[in-house]
Amino acid sequence: QVQLEESGGGSVQAGGSLRLSCDASAYTSDGGCMAWFRQAPGKEREGVARIYKLSPQTIYADSVKGRFTISRDNAGKMVYLQMNSLKVEDTATYYCAATRVGCHRLVERDYEYWGQGTQVTVSS
Repeated sequence: QVQLEESGGGSVQAGGSLRLSCDASAYTSDGGCMAWFRQAPGKEREGVARIYKLSPQTIYADSVKGRFTISRDNAGKMVYLQMNSLKVEDTATYYCAATRVGCHRLVERDYEYWGQGTQVTVSS
């Protein structure tokens, strides 16, 4: 079973920054993409950002454009989410995900492999 592992969550004040990391080394496909999703209490899981394993092309949710940056290492084994100018509404559990197909959109049901999540709490 492919298991991804997130790290780097924590608590920060509004306006601050955090960097999330995802160990995606268990995802050994030669292609596909990796993404970050988040889920706040009482809300549905939503896509945050996506990057291809073999290409730097990215997409972002409108709510995080200009503040968050997704990146990966050259081998596609580590995925990162740099989060700047954090807002209280960014508070959520953040999940790393990967899929071999369905990369053209950022939809939860398209993603095959998931991590357990890491909590991000932003206070005012």
